[in-house]
Amino acid sequence: MTFCHCATCKKISGGVGTANGHVRTEAVRLVAGDDLVRTYQPEEGSAKTFCSECGSNLFGGGWPESEIASVRATALDDSFEARPSVHIYVRSVAAWETLPDDGLDRFETTSG
Repeated sequence: MTFCHCATCKKISGGVGTANGHVRTEAVRLVAGDDLVRTYQPEEGSAKTFCSECGSNLFGGGWPESEIASVRATALDDSFEARPSVHIYVRSVAAWETLPDDGLDRFETTSG
């Protein structure tokens, strides 16, 4: 999992960014509402996918065209054990933000 602080993730989350789990795109299954899913491609970063009815932020990472999708942790109803291991796009951290002293690696853009 990662914390993304890019300008677009901040805007779509309404906060300091997004928390994402990375999975193979082929492993993602929409069980309902696939006709409501929309994707936005910002100038910086990868495509962002959301529900056009409720606005929920669902995926990043270029889903469904990419090999690996970023599933937004907030899109999952069930609890899970995974924890973020890195902060990406920290160059976009606002002057009013303070990154936590959590010991996670930090990258100006992506982690690889």
